[in-house]
Amino acid sequence: MSKITNQQAQISNPESSWFASWFDTPYYHILYKDRNYREAQIFMDNLTHYLNLPEHAKVLDLACGKGRHSIYLNQLGFKVLGVDLSENSIEIANKNANDTLNFKVHDMREPIKKQFDAVFNLFTSFGYFENDEDNLKTLVSIKENLSEYGFAVIDFMNVPYVLDQLVAEETKSVDGIDFHLKRYLLDGYIIKEINFTDKGQDFHYTEKVRALTLDDFKQMMEQAGIYLLDTFGDYKLKKYHKKDSERLIMIFK
Repeated sequence: MSKITNQQAQISNPESSWFASWFDTPYYHILYKDRNYREAQIFMDNLTHYLNLPEHAKVLDLACGKGRHSIYLNQLGFKVLGVDLSENSIEIANKNANDTLNFKVHDMREPIKKQFDAVFNLFTSFGYFENDEDNLKTLVSIKENLSEYGFAVIDFMNVPYVLDQLVAEETKSVDGIDFHLKRYLLDGYIIKEINFTDKGQDFHYTEKVRALTLDDFKQMMEQAGIYLLDTFGDYKLKKYHKKDSERLIMIFK
């Protein structure tokens, strides 16, 4: 079997992107298998309480991955649609589908022809695109998917904090695979290179996320006709501080 890398995939298919190739591999889920599910649940508890969502509210989980937030939101009593570009992730998420929890493959740049009481874009699932216009399109789509009284939430990394704490190189061993990680800032993007070997094959993937600050978001939101209502700095919804907060959580409509 020949080596498979995301560079080769993009050469053979110019329409592919780093997130389309990397998120759809089993290795993405292996590397991040130890994400803190309890922390995610506490965040959803705090967030839904703060937003005071109505009983059985309709929630869109935008870029839902395997659906960890969607599943818990549904357990809280909400009617949830989780969407993601990764067919592999949606296939896994669909194992948990029920009458009030559904998943489908969807590009976040395009609006869904439904309106929701809340639209959540969580765990730095924004800023993937090469073209800044696509980030603006995503915000416009979120706005169009909101009901008249709906709220949207973007949970993004806090770039000043991330850059200050950036670990340039490290190795993580998961399920017998040594993932060699390299992180750096280049041309306005925070980049993570991921190299590893499995079953005699060498793999290389790259994560590339726009280093968007709160000011960048404010500028885009103004263009999109969106109103920023509040910002928080962590999953307990503590006040946002530019230098010290781990997250940049924005509530808007």
